[in-house]
Amino acid sequence: MSPVHSNSSAGLSAAPFQQPLAAIPLCGFLRQPQVLALVPVSKSTLWRRVQAGTFPPPLKLSERVTVWRAEEVQAWMQAQGV
Repeated sequence: MSPVHSNSSAGLSAAPFQQPLAAIPLCGFLRQPQVLALVPVSKSTLWRRVQAGTFPPPLKLSERVTVWRAEEVQAWMQAQGV
């Protein structure tokens, strides 16, 4: 049996993943982890900004599914220069 090699040390950086603006879908929905990967804030700060009205409000699709409109997040990012 040959040894199993891990890809964890294959030159992958520990920096958080951040998609370029062009990678955001023009329409559709983003879940919270996707929003947090794009917006450089913590989960708590994201929700504080939603409550303060300084970040687009999410939509509640069901009891356990909350999403943001991709076009609203993209417009917010452009306005912030993110």
